[in-house]
Amino acid sequence: MNRTRRLAALALVVAPALAVGPALAAHASATAAPGAVAGAACKVEKDSVGKYHLWGLGFPAGTTVTYSGSTSGSVPIDKSGRFDLGGLSGGKYVVKTADGKTTVACTTVQH
Repeated sequence: MNRTRRLAALALVVAPALAVGPALAAHASATAAPGAVAGAACKVEKDSVGKYHLWGLGFPAGTTVTYSGSTSGSVPIDKSGRFDLGGLSGGKYVVKTADGKTTVACTTVQH
């Protein structure tokens, strides 16, 4: 009898956790862009001469990203998953991986 009670109590604890797990997984997959690179981000900073500096991290190493905004082009990603580009005009940019699977809107950083 004691064993049956323990199993029933365990079922009450485990069942809700099992029901919530798939719901959380579905929520996570619904909010993440397909093929998104986890942690990929880019920032835009205005430098002392009025130009803009665009940099990013968390992208696939050895690939290329394209950037678009006031200026557009492409830049290689280094072996650390980073890129760095200066002397740009305008402060709003979007970066896209070469395969087109990940698009990141760059955040403006104020100093």
